[in-house]
Amino acid sequence: MAQHRSAAEELLSRLGAEKIEHPGGTLLAHLKRVHDRLGRWDAPPAVRIAGLCHAAYGTDGFATALLPVERRGELADVIGAEAESLVYFYASCDRARSYRDLGAFTDRFTGRTFRPTPRQQRAFAELTAANELDLVAESPAFAEEYGERIGALLASFRPLLSEAAWRDRCALTTFSPLTAGQRARK
Repeated sequence: MAQHRSAAEELLSRLGAEKIEHPGGTLLAHLKRVHDRLGRWDAPPAVRIAGLCHAAYGTDGFATALLPVERRGELADVIGAEAESLVYFYASCDRARSYRDLGAFTDRFTGRTFRPTPRQQRAFAELTAANELDLVAESPAFAEEYGERIGALLASFRPLLSEAAWRDRCALTTFSPLTAGQRARK
């Protein structure tokens, strides 16, 4: 997988990821940190390399695409078909429709809704956690504005997250599982 990482970083650089501003520096720096976080969580190799390339097609929350989806084969040639399919799956998420129930996933590129496999759901949850927790860790402004919402989202993904991802979520977000009414009574 090391050869995939260096080839992927070279491709991402060629596509301009090191010139795109992103919380915590550049997009390339963020992508590397996501990959490394997934490594610390002992994520499978395909999930790690997907973390490095997760923004290649843009996302519902980060519209800048390095490659159009019509050029998926170029990324697959560099990182392998399994990792590329996870990159596409992550990038294709229509967040407003899919975050509520990952069992009914809507592809924002095609509009198609389908039931992802448990493996896809787990990979998506880990990629989401690594991405969002990197943003929280690197940007105090982002953490202030979105930290509680991210904590809640990741709490809803709890059954899909590894223990290491869950520990990071607990350490980096301020979300409390108390309802608004319970918080008001405290």
